[in-house]
Amino acid sequence: MTEFSEFINLSPSIIGVLILAAFAAGYIDAIAGGGGLLTVPVLLSSGLPPHVVLGTNKLASTFGSFMASYTFYKRQLFSPAFWKLSVISTAVGATLGTVIVSYIDAENLNKILPIFVGFSALYALFNRMKAEDSNQLPEVNSTLKNKQVGQGLILGFYDGFAGPGTGAFWTVSNLFLYRLNILLASGVARSMNFISNIFSLAAFIYLGYVNFAVGLLMGVFLMLGSYSGAHSAIKYGNKFIRPVFTVVVSCMALKLAFDAWAL
Repeated sequence: MTEFSEFINLSPSIIGVLILAAFAAGYIDAIAGGGGLLTVPVLLSSGLPPHVVLGTNKLASTFGSFMASYTFYKRQLFSPAFWKLSVISTAVGATLGTVIVSYIDAENLNKILPIFVGFSALYALFNRMKAEDSNQLPEVNSTLKNKQVGQGLILGFYDGFAGPGTGAFWTVSNLFLYRLNILLASGVARSMNFISNIFSLAAFIYLGYVNFAVGLLMGVFLMLGSYSGAHSAIKYGNKFIRPVFTVVVSCMALKLAFDAWAL
């Protein structure tokens, strides 16, 4: 009841911005990741506390990541059996990250979030991306398994702890670790993003840090944006994904610089 009263007290302009940001974030997230860089600041500007912002954003993001991951899976660009260790470790990491962030003071959390976003942005921006990488999945061996577990734990933890930029970080690390082409790397990224979102969301709900009214509204438009973005990525391939990806990570880096030095 409190959540609903808070929602109806939001001005029409704020609701409109939430809707537009959600659709744009879903579209961008399905292609390159980084949609949280739009939704988290907008949610903070609506007056929600930082912990509730993270939980509400996770609810909305789960809608979008589900739609994007399902679309890539349906086009056979993600194999759950091959990436099962990534799925398990991502789920564990996301749950741990969410539990730990719940113990951090809200004021400190506001200061920490831009730092995590910045590291993700800079890594993505300066990592060399190759358009002609292999169209095949890597060979299954102990090294691959170690990579999957380590990557899943680290990025799952980050998504549960903070979130913004996780999809972009998944994409660039897939390119670096497995030498996939960017379309396959994006399919894995979207699917792992959904896994970390759903487990992190469960923890946020348990902890009471979700505004369902706002999260569900944004979730619907995130899902619509993700549907459009995933189909655009699959239809137009590398030539479309690479410039969008570059623009997104560049904006991530610029936003961090602005937050750090201009304010």
